[in-house]
This record gives sequence, C-alpha cells and structure tokens, in this order.
Amino acid sequence: MGGPVRSGRPGAGAGGAVRRGVPAGLLVPALVGVAFLLLPLVGVLARTDWPSLLHHLTTPQVTQALRLSLVVSGWALLLSLLMGVPLAWLLARVPFPGKALVRSLVLLPMVLPPTVGGVALLLAFGRRGVLGPWLESTFGLTLPFHTAGAVVAAAFVAMPFLVISLEGALAGLRPSLEETAASLGAGPLRVFATVTLPLLAPALAAGAALTWARALGEFGATITFAGNLPGATQTLPLQVYLLLQDSPEAATSVSLLLLVIAMAVLVALRGRWTGGAVREARATPPEGAAAAADPAGFADLGAPEEGPTLEKPPIRPGAGVGAGPAPAPAAEESDLRAELTGYTRFPLTAPAGTTIAVVGPNGAGKTTLLRALLGLTPRAHAEVLLGGRDVTRLPTHRREVAWVPQDGALFPHLSALANTAYGLRARGVPRAEARRQAREWLTRLGVGELAGRRPAQLSGGQAQRVALARALAARPRLLLLDEPLAALDQTTRARVRHTLRRHLAGFGGVCLIVTHDPVEAVSLADRVLVLEGGEAVQDAPPAEVTRHPRSPWVARMLGGNAWEGTAGPDGTVELAGGGLLTTAPGEATPPGPGAPVLAVIAPEAVSLHLARPEGSPRNVWAGTVRELTAVGSRLRVLVTSPEVPALVAEITPAAAADLGLTDGTRVWTAVKATEVTVVGL
Repeated sequence: MGGPVRSGRPGAGAGGAVRRGVPAGLLVPALVGVAFLLLPLVGVLARTDWPSLLHHLTTPQVTQALRLSLVVSGWALLLSLLMGVPLAWLLARVPFPGKALVRSLVLLPMVLPPTVGGVALLLAFGRRGVLGPWLESTFGLTLPFHTAGAVVAAAFVAMPFLVISLEGALAGLRPSLEETAASLGAGPLRVFATVTLPLLAPALAAGAALTWARALGEFGATITFAGNLPGATQTLPLQVYLLLQDSPEAATSVSLLLLVIAMAVLVALRGRWTGGAVREARATPPEGAAAAADPAGFADLGAPEEGPTLEKPPIRPGAGVGAGPAPAPAAEESDLRAELTGYTRFPLTAPAGTTIAVVGPNGAGKTTLLRALLGLTPRAHAEVLLGGRDVTRLPTHRREVAWVPQDGALFPHLSALANTAYGLRARGVPRAEARRQAREWLTRLGVGELAGRRPAQLSGGQAQRVALARALAARPRLLLLDEPLAALDQTTRARVRHTLRRHLAGFGGVCLIVTHDPVEAVSLADRVLVLEGGEAVQDAPPAEVTRHPRSPWVARMLGGNAWEGTAGPDGTVELAGGGLLTTAPGEATPPGPGAPVLAVIAPEAVSLHLARPEGSPRNVWAGTVRELTAVGSRLRVLVTSPEVPALVAEITPAAAADLGLTDGTRVWTAVKATEVTVVGL
C-alpha cells in the first residue's frame, strides 16, 4: 500500500516520474496563471451574441473600420520591413559604438505605454513638433489626424517584433554560409538576396506576421497621435472602444473577430518568433548507409589507396573521373605569393599546380591562414598576389579564391545542382550553361544522380563531394580546403581522398589543404607546411617531413616518438624531460653541442622485454605499460619510465600475448642508436 503507481505502458515510467515529480508549490500557481489568461477569452465567448454575430460584423461602421485597419496594418508592415530588416542586420552583424543604446531604442515601444508613445509621436511629427513643420512645409505632409499618422503610430509600436525576430535569426545563422558564397564570387547584395534572406524566410515570415497582427490591434498610440476619425483613422480597435458605449453586444462581436485573428496568427507561428524559425536541416544519413543512398557511389573510381605513402602517387595530369579532365582556372598564371602578418607571420609562395598540406596543432594558425588569404579575419593580414595580380585590397568575392570550410557550408535551401552552379551564376554565366557545367562536375565526382537533392538528403561523403564540385566549378586561382574530410568515417574518407587526389592533379591553380590526417598530408600534397604559434616551422616535400620532422607535433602526428633536447658530446642527446639518449652518426652533419634538437624514434624500432636485454641496444630503460591500443593489425603500447619521457612501441598482438602485456606490466624498452633520427631545431 502506498507504493508508487506504475504504468503498464512501456516507457511510461520515466514520464510518469516527471509528472509525479512536479512540486505542488509550482503546479498550483501555474494552473492559476493559465486560468487567469484563459478566463477573459472564455468571457468573450460566453458573452457573444451568436445569433446577431454576423449582423454586428457587417454593419457599415464595422466594415469601414475593418477595411481601414487592413490598409493601416498593411502599410505599417511595409514600413516596418523597409526599416526593420536593415536595422536587424545592423544589430546582428555590425559592431559599432552605442549598439546597446540602439537596441534599447528598438525595444522601447514594447515597454512604453501606448498613449505615451502617441504623445511622443505627436511631439516629434505634430504641426508643432520637432519635424512636423518641416514635413508640412517641404513635402506638404501632415501626419496627425490623417491615415498616414495611423500608419506611423502602428509601425512605431509593431516594428520591434520584426527586428527582434530577425536579429535573433541572423545571430544564429552560420557565418560560413555567407562567407563561402562570397568566396564563390557573389557580391554582398547577391549574398544577402540569395543566401541570407532565403535562410531567414521562416523568421522573416514569423516576424512579419507578428508585426502585422500587432499593427492591426494598435489602439493607444493611434488614438493619441492620429485621433479617432471615421474613415480616416478609426481602425477596428477604436471602433470597439466606441461600441462599448452604445452597443456592448456589438463591441463583444468585434472583439471576438480581433481575438480570432490574433489566435490564428499565433497558432500558425507555433513559437517561431523565438528564433526557432531558422532551422537548417543538419540530420544526415549515417555514413554506413551512403552506398544505399548513393547509387552512383564510387564504382567508377577504382580501389582507394591502402595506406600512407611518402610521395604523391604518379597520376596522369588532368585525369578526371567519368567526364574527362578538369578545366584549368580562368587565368593562365595562378601562382601564389603572399606575405602574412599578424597572428600568422611568414611568407608563402607556390607555383601554379601546387598542392600544399597545412598541418599543426590546434591554435597554430591554420584556419587563420586560410581566412587571411580570403580577407575574412582581422586576426591576420595577407598581402596576396595571384598570377602577378595584387588582390590584397579586393573584397573576397573578387579575389578568385574558393573556400570549402570544414562543414562544407552547402546552402540548405538549394539543391546539389544549384549549389554547384552558384559560383558560375555569381560570375555571370548564363543559367542554362551554369547548370550544364555544374552537372558535369557532379558527375565527375560521382554524385551526378544526386543533383536534385537538398543537402539534408545527402550523406556526409556526398555533401563533401558536392562542396568540392561547387568550389572547382567556380574555376578559382586559389582553392582553400579546411579539413574537407574530417567529418567522414575511414572508408568514406579513403574514397573521397581518392577522388580529391585525382582532381587536384588536374587543377591548374594553387591548393591549400588544412588537415590533421597524415595520410591526407602525404598522399595529396606536393608540400607540407607545418605551423606552430602562427609561424612556419617547416615547409618541405612530404617525404622530407616524414623522414626529418622539425616539429614534435608533426613527428607524433606521423606516429613517431619525438623528444626535445640538446645535443651533447659523442652523439648523445640530453633530453628536456630528463635522461640521456645515445645516437649513431648520420649522413648529415650533427648539430654542435648545446644546440636544440629533436630526437625521433619510430614505434616499430622500440623493442619490449620482460628482463633487461643484453647485447647491442645502447638505449635501455625500465618502464611500466600504461595503455594498449589496436592500430590496424598491430598494437601500440605506451610505456612510461622515470628515466625518459613516455615512449610508444608498436608490436604484433602475438608478441603482446607472449609477453603477457596488460596495463601495469613492468617491462624494459630498448632502442638501437642507429634507429634514432636527430634533427636540429
């Protein structure tokens, strides 16, 4: 007895617990609040003279007031759109002194008593107001006690609803969508008209509906500023006010009409005014389902590469997929020369046809580099010459620099075909020709059959290929890819990498690829640019970076052990974390004693033993196994030691079983001196 009541419906327990857990101290006041809001509406419904309702609503006075209300609210909405949309954009996107004050002015009509607002309008635009005499003498425009005055009063009270809706939606809009559109050649007005406004359409519709409904029901400011003149300023709310004195039943009927209109607007919006109107479809099919969703797939691309190679595999220049070679950029010369200052501080040059992989730890300045080349960040500045043409002072849309951000930034309101044709259309290519070229590019990248789908209907791999097709179709001189494959699973990543490698081989411009994946760096790029702290630590071919990394981060990214230290006598390295490492003389001249160096040891060069090994190894340390991780068909074992920094060894699962390795096992690590590579820093 007295135990909890359990529902027999599956899954009802949690919901029932939530319902039973509502404190009575909150539930009772909440229900009272609902009743407080509901009872006035019930009173209107209860007191309505239903048999006479149609008669009350069709009298000449009411129909005249209704027509005038529709005219006034319509013009007030138009006036609010003309002023409110730019104002919302300014508040959401442009930093300027006094923004908080401007936002307060926007919100003021919402908290100001309507009659006070009417008085303020009268003192501003009346015949003796601040601007009234000038408006009358210059334009012959008199606002008080005219229909135009009712429009101004309604717009003054209602426009804040539009501004608030749009400002919140603009603040929630991904900037990368507009920035990508600019990189494809679209000017500011085109970006606003073709990207920003369509994405804001739900919020704009919600704000406009609220603004219209508020203007339709405006009373206090109108009667104070414009008066209550039949046929001129006597709107429906003012008609209700008059009917209350002579015919309360008719006033109730007209009030019901206004109530129905207001409720219809709110029900239609269903909360969209709170910012929920801007909803980009983010859900994508799982990568495992990509084959089913993509009948074109990668059947025509051949098998992807099995693993990282030290050099880019030889590919026939211009080799494409399915539809022949990719066209070169519009300009004959597309070499890059850039001088970067600010957070990123180094010169960057590359001849046409070069692909550069940009790597480095988080915060190294990789994305900042790309955005500086686009002219999109105040954090860094780039003096940029493309094909000998100085584009430093040109806006983004005139630089001929296409950008594929990490998320692809496909326009959610456009199909894959329209997305791909966007850059061509922005550069003045006729619609039919742009769509033809776009379809060819989608076919080249294996997604031609998906041309009619929206981004929400594409898997991650398909969306990345569409984003790449869109950038290549624009024929840029400089192509910037910010971790284009980061969101893909391993299988899809290998396939998209295969496609990307083929098209970059035929790309006539310069390409920069930001990546954290060593396979992408060594298989896609002619050069690897290593950044740390905004500076270029190394800029060399992939094979050179792999053999002689000059950054501990890169050495670890490539799977090696990297220890910093200083060169000691007789081929030793004094490690920064403590300990001594013996090395063998290499082909290169060793750094002098005291010079900062980086010692790199491949994991497969580290051997593990249960007892101290005898024989040739000159570097032997006792340690403890702390972590075992499967990498393909091998195991990586992390060993910590009080003598040297943590060391990673790579062994076979059979060797690990023979040694009985588990977390906490005591082992000895051994590294031959000949297996240590020392690089000067």
